[in-house]
Amino acid sequence: MRPDDQEPLLPTGARGRSILRGTRGAVLGLVAAIAFAACSAGAPASASIPPDATGSLAPITTATPSVSPSATPTPAPSAAYPLTVTDDEGGTVALAAEPRRIVSLTPATTEIAFALGAGDRVVATTDFDDYPPAATTLPHVASYTGVDVEKIVGLNADLVIAGGNGFNPPEAVARLRSLGIPVLVVYARDVAGVLADIELVGRVIGKAAEARAMTDRMRAGIDAIAAATSALDHPRTFYELDATKEIYGPADDSFVAEMVRLAGGDPITTGSPTVFSIPLEKLVAADPQVIVLGDAAYGTTAKDVAARPGWGRMTAVRTGAIRPVNDLVITRPGPRLVEGLRDLALAIHPDASIPPVQ
Repeated sequence: MRPDDQEPLLPTGARGRSILRGTRGAVLGLVAAIAFAACSAGAPASASIPPDATGSLAPITTATPSVSPSATPTPAPSAAYPLTVTDDEGGTVALAAEPRRIVSLTPATTEIAFALGAGDRVVATTDFDDYPPAATTLPHVASYTGVDVEKIVGLNADLVIAGGNGFNPPEAVARLRSLGIPVLVVYARDVAGVLADIELVGRVIGKAAEARAMTDRMRAGIDAIAAATSALDHPRTFYELDATKEIYGPADDSFVAEMVRLAGGDPITTGSPTVFSIPLEKLVAADPQVIVLGDAAYGTTAKDVAARPGWGRMTAVRTGAIRPVNDLVITRPGPRLVEGLRDLALAIHPDASIPPVQ
């Protein structure tokens, strides 16, 4: 994940590429622009990469990689309107009726709306939305540089779904609310948070039952993959988000670290809950047995990694256990998360029998 993809499951900088999908220059520029969220005043932007807002490298609330669906599920809340809910940042969202003109400001929430059958009500997205194909033709009202509030108002939006933790500028959210447009802010800090946000979005858009059915399937899929890898050896695994300048990997107890654990790996983390860069010396000392290339979509190859000065001492490099993955489905907090977890499990355990996604 290059520093341009941000959604609640990854850090704003290091995982930014999963969501914004910009050029390398744009990605690095975005890191500098948003790293402030996790940096102390005056600290170098590259030293600390905050969690993104919808797809998230953000610190998770628990280090326990368990998302068990075994507990008796509570009934999906009624979507009767008028409806008032509290979003992930404590904001109150009041809707007089089911929203008919929805603006989605993160790729993950766009995927959620379409997957729940409300894609025909989405009237605008961001210029980095890339899935499903039907969403790519919609008007753009946001980019990694900001949100076009006037354009959203002109579209007569009756609901805006935004990303928290600075993914979308808080001032844009505040302005939209001041103009009377309901804004639901979501920010998943961990896998459980992704499932909770799918249900929250579903309730707000009148798809509560569909959302609950989706999260039940996802929980079952996550549990099945975790069960399939639990008895296997858990190799020391480094998930590379970016190494263009500094080396970026998962922070302690971050979303990516949780995904690696669920996929049957022992995650090598930076040693900090907020810093996503790791010195080469520390990575060499950790000696990864598997290196997963989340930055493969940006051209990084196993050959590139093996040729880096100092990397040849690592077990993964010596044995050729350097494996590319589709970072987008692994780190974007949306309906395809189980697919991403399976891809990650197969990258860590290529010969394992991992159940297909149902």
